[in-house]
Amino acid sequence: MEFEHTIRPIAYIQNDFKEKFGIPRQSGLADTTAKIVFEPEYRSREAVRGMEMYSHFWLLWQFSESVRGSWSPTVRPPRLGGNIRMGVFATRSPFRPNSIGLSCVRLDHIDLDGEDAPALYVSGADLMDGTPIYDVKPYLPYVDSHPEALGGFTESTKEYRLEVIVPEHLRAMISETTYRELCEVLEQDPRPSYQKDPARTYGMRYGKWEVKFRVEKIVFLSVRFGARNKNLSFCQYF
Repeated sequence: MEFEHTIRPIAYIQNDFKEKFGIPRQSGLADTTAKIVFEPEYRSREAVRGMEMYSHFWLLWQFSESVRGSWSPTVRPPRLGGNIRMGVFATRSPFRPNSIGLSCVRLDHIDLDGEDAPALYVSGADLMDGTPIYDVKPYLPYVDSHPEALGGFTESTKEYRLEVIVPEHLRAMISETTYRELCEVLEQDPRPSYQKDPARTYGMRYGKWEVKFRVEKIVFLSVRFGARNKNLSFCQYF
């Protein structure tokens, strides 16, 4: 049987993840905030009526930055160190036959009065800025929560968080919200699983900031505002 159906985005997400590096590997790991802006034809108060009765929602979206022309039946999950292969359907890898993602987010606020209202403000999304969203569905605890569920290889991998140390003069440059969100992101160790060189400096964009860090624990090396070629940073080396 052959069946094809074209689906179009109903919304796009807006947040501070301007590139893939640094995005949490699963939803809910970092309490970062985002805004979901519906496409004009779906901006209807009627369409969001009743959403305020729920705390969490599922987002169905596309790995728009990871689309490939072909697929592989096996992938290398980061949680297994990047050197062990598993079947693609036993993982949440973005490199899938259909590059579809599924994330659970917390609904913080519904904006009914703004320029692009209605818009949704959510927390815990693991999507890059500009990611297309195909559907939004309520999370239903009585059917979606399974405490007895098995977690596969994720149950046998070591769970850890890194300690984040930010020099005071750098911390003073960013807001409390940005500081909290960045710490939660960096605690997850965003480095590729195959790169653990303690002497290497990594960089990521977060909102208007470019953040550089090195992992001894996790230490900010610099914070830079604006374009990459416009260096306004202070540097601290440890």
